Amino acid sequence: MIRSPWGFSDDGEPSGTAGKPILAQLTGSGVGEITAVVTRYYGGIRLGTGGLVKAYGGGVQQALTKLATNEKAITVQFTLSCEYPHIALIESILASHNAVQVNTEFSHNVLMTVEVDARSADQIASEIFNRTRGQVSATGLDNKS
Repeated sequence: MIRSPWGFSDDGEPSGTAGKPILAQLTGSGVGEITAVVTRYYGGIRLGTGGLVKAYGGGVQQALTKLATNEKAITVQFTLSCEYPHIALIESILASHNAVQVNTEFSHNVLMTVEVDARSADQIASEIFNRTRGQVSATGLDNKS
């Protein structure tokens, strides 16, 4: 049996009146990696089950309208080994793709570890390879979230 990554609890409320409407709002919002904790202070005894569903679901719905979100980008790291004359060109290409230089080592050649959005990693690696006429290529792709 596969266990669902989602869960909820009615925590003492009538079955299906708290956790289920809260989870429905969260899953319907399109926001990932989110948690809602709702506290009900004393009162609302006359709400009934329908009123509880509206109160819990509506409370989370209101909170979601005020929620600021950021997109989480999946990134990959790879390494570039190049001659000194290629540094400016590579840095220009990386900057145009908002890539981050994680580490740069200077010795007889230059070894750069870069981190880029996974969706554009192949494009960036190809552009570097093509614009350096095959003299620089990416190695060691490593997924990172």
